Amino acid sequence: MIAKLKGILDSAGEDWLIIDVGGVGYIAHGSSRTLGSMPRAGEAVGIHIETVVREDAITLYAFADIEERDLFRLLTSVQGVGAKVALAILSALSPTDLQNAIAAQDKTAVSRAKGVGPKVATRIVTELKDKVTGLIFKPKGVQVSQAAASDQNMGGNAALADAVSALVNLGYKPVDAHGAVARAMNDLGEDASVDALVPAALKELSIL
Repeated sequence: MIAKLKGILDSAGEDWLIIDVGGVGYIAHGSSRTLGSMPRAGEAVGIHIETVVREDAITLYAFADIEERDLFRLLTSVQGVGAKVALAILSALSPTDLQNAIAAQDKTAVSRAKGVGPKVATRIVTELKDKVTGLIFKPKGVQVSQAAASDQNMGGNAALADAVSALVNLGYKPVDAHGAVARAMNDLGEDASVDALVPAALKELSIL
């Protein structure tokens, strides 16, 4: 199985790229987020790979970071969600936004992705609610580009994590705490402070 590739970017298209590794060109498909973070053709590049083996094909999928790859694996574990749909979701939502949407059971956000209907979106947020908890507190890796780094709201992420931690310390389950804080942040905005998020999340939990 191929898990990672380092080489020279040969070319790229709307949903694919080719990496030259020692004279061998590997084609891999990726989200718009991953492809948008790639350097110009002829420059060095390194990407994480998920290899999918089927009876009639071996297909490579490229990811800028492990977090996106892990979410791809989770998404494709849901019935009715293939690789193409998973990449569409990862193109529409950043890993952080997707985790928050699942934790908050926000099927509307997930259904914004191309090819994702209400039924599939509902299945995704329902089946993955407990599974995204293990990804929430993973440290962020080094961003692949300055543009990608600017897209990350680090203040909001820190406040969310601190608010979730506070609720867990009060005895709430991590998945319930994260869902409540995510819903509170949707209402209050990404710039909400921990002091504002905690009471709002507690209110969310009280009406569940």
